[in-house]
Amino acid sequence: MNKINNIKKPLNSVFILLTLIASFAIFIVQSCTNPFAPALFDGKTDDEVLGDQRTIDGLFKNFRYSYILKDTLVYGNMLNDDFTLIYRDYDQGVDKSWGRNEDMIATNGLFNGSQSLDLIWNEVLVSIGDSVLKDISRGFTLTVVFNPSDQIRVQGRASFRLVRESDRHEWKILQWRDESNF
Repeated sequence: MNKINNIKKPLNSVFILLTLIASFAIFIVQSCTNPFAPALFDGKTDDEVLGDQRTIDGLFKNFRYSYILKDTLVYGNMLNDDFTLIYRDYDQGVDKSWGRNEDMIATNGLFNGSQSLDLIWNEVLVSIGDSVLKDISRGFTLTVVFNPSDQIRVQGRASFRLVRESDRHEWKILQWRDESNF
């Protein structure tokens, strides 16, 4: 009986060692994920960061996202090729405007020149139009932080003319009239 116990002890130790090695190997194989090569996006997530720009809510979600994350690619994707921004020059008492290229340069300057941006869309004041052309006016609050001691808060209303080719396409901003207090 003693000889059998002497044989069982090394076998038990070998079995435990093999079990530990197998467990460790399984752990290593399962945890080998390259963070720089994530899995391909399958289009399904529970928490979408970007909105579906085929909806107006999705367009405004993307607008907010582009400002908060200072993402000019998302911002530029919202603008129609014939985009126009209209704003009030209070010093001269006239309305001025610029096109898509100038707006992209100005927005990039804002994104690069600020520490952080926070854009809050408020209530929709006006919404008229159809499935391919829509005029929307809504309130907003924009907080721009240049540094902790230099912050501005802009409140007002923005009026947009949105267009799309059909109800299967994305909405784009054709015209933006800034009616803020800045």
